[in-house]
Amino acid sequence: MPSDDRTRDETDDQKADRRYDELLQELRVAQTGVQFLFAFLLTLAFTQRFEQITDFQHRLYVVTLMATTIASALLIGPVPMHRILFRRGLKPRLVTGADLMARGGLALLLLAINGAVLLILDVVLTGPLPFVLSGLATAWFVLVWYVVPLTARERGE
Repeated sequence: MPSDDRTRDETDDQKADRRYDELLQELRVAQTGVQFLFAFLLTLAFTQRFEQITDFQHRLYVVTLMATTIASALLIGPVPMHRILFRRGLKPRLVTGADLMARGGLALLLLAINGAVLLILDVVLTGPLPFVLSGLATAWFVLVWYVVPLTARERGE
């Protein structure tokens, strides 16, 4: 039988502590990824080749940079939220808020990663191929990050 909240013998405080610890472990992976992407995008504008990009690539860069900025704020957000709510007896509220931030941050990270992929592909390839490959990458992310877990959840696996 799967171990979930219904089969655990935990107090509400223990449950909130466990949920928050699990969420923080998940966020460590996402935070590292978004930080590397953010650093890459921040330095990109200062390269010599940046002046040679097309108007479309420039707009795509700005959208991708802003998606990465918002994703960073959301994925790092549970840390300051914890500091502000620390020792206030609000752990369940913290877990709920951090969960919402993580979900939003991951959705924006998906857009940011695939925006960066499209930007790079559009610089190095011609024709519709960058859009096809980026579309495939986006579909892959949606499948792995959302479809597979949601399907497993619905099946009770």
